[in-house]
Amino acid sequence: MMGYIHVSTRKLKLHTMHKQITIHDPREADLLKELEGRRDIKAERIKRMLKLPDLSKKDSSSVKILFDQIIGLPRFDGFDIVDFPKIVSVQDNFDLLNTPKDHPSRGETDTYYIDETHLLRTQMTAFWSYYLRDADVLKKLETEGQIAALSPGIVFRKDEIDRHHFPAFHQIDGLLICKKEKKVITQQVLKDVQIDLAKGLFGEDIEYKFLDDNFPYTIESLEMDIMFNGDWLEVNGAGLVNPIVLKNFGLDPEVYNGWAFGFGDRLAMIKMEIPDIRILWSDDSRITSQFKDINSKYKAVSKFPPIARDISFIIDKSVSLNNYYEIVRDFAENLIEEVQLIDEYEDAAKFGADKKSYTFRIVYRSLERTLTHDEVSTIQDQIIKKTQDSLGAVIR
Repeated sequence: MMGYIHVSTRKLKLHTMHKQITIHDPREADLLKELEGRRDIKAERIKRMLKLPDLSKKDSSSVKILFDQIIGLPRFDGFDIVDFPKIVSVQDNFDLLNTPKDHPSRGETDTYYIDETHLLRTQMTAFWSYYLRDADVLKKLETEGQIAALSPGIVFRKDEIDRHHFPAFHQIDGLLICKKEKKVITQQVLKDVQIDLAKGLFGEDIEYKFLDDNFPYTIESLEMDIMFNGDWLEVNGAGLVNPIVLKNFGLDPEVYNGWAFGFGDRLAMIKMEIPDIRILWSDDSRITSQFKDINSKYKAVSKFPPIARDISFIIDKSVSLNNYYEIVRDFAENLIEEVQLIDEYEDAAKFGADKKSYTFRIVYRSLERTLTHDEVSTIQDQIIKKTQDSLGAVIR
């Protein structure tokens, strides 16, 4: 049974009072201890992820500045602020949120699994599984007819490598559930929330539009796009709480309804004109000192030159390319700007029916210094060897 402890109320350096709810799982300490004792590559990658700071809680971070702006909007006065473990169960991250058993996000190629039943959380929506089982929260829902919360934090997903993707990133999720006798939540109510968010971040004159979307834990789901610097950009996803999910938490959908939304840290990149996601993680004072408020704009400290290296190899077609990106990250960490897939082809007569050839261009560039060719060549050689050993690749 989940252990719900440490519930406190504090001022969050904003204009309104929020109740800070920190929920601990007593199993997490045992899982971390077991993880520390492991030396396999899978465990080493997970430990590397867990050492990353949660930028939604780090002062001078553009992510925290943006999320604090959202938390401070009048729309969210009195909302609980929920923190929960980074290591969660498959049930809490997927099952209770109605994620299909065959959904790609459940695969090892997308998710960091610690064991068969535990993983690094892939979405802040997983906070529902903690918040909606907390005894005090449920008592409030019954007596007051409504509960509402925001949950900002770091999440983890295996991904490609470029200036807009990183295996750890940040989200802030919002949730409101109330009795229908108090208020019937319609899609228009949901749109009004999203409009308030957009105007609160980008100004009253922001141009926006809604597109249909699909999430397993919501219905009548929407994607909101805004016109920014001449382009339509997706800023968030939202929907009405799925009746199936309400039932999963023991809430009668005939009695209760609600809305939910989620924003990502790429919104900070858009708002503050940050061209490379690695900038979010930099501790260089020349960079961090630039972010003072929601209207801050990033200015390049210096444009260090890139160094590109190509690699071509043949592997089984069944191998996910995310496995290759993980190998690249093992050795290069934050020194790679992008891994470009520049060619792929099949030749059954030459390679075999179940094989495929790929050519990648790895672009090395540090945000803070000039890399040397010898340094890059050493990293590239390590990547090539690991690609051969781990993927059974034939280098071309």
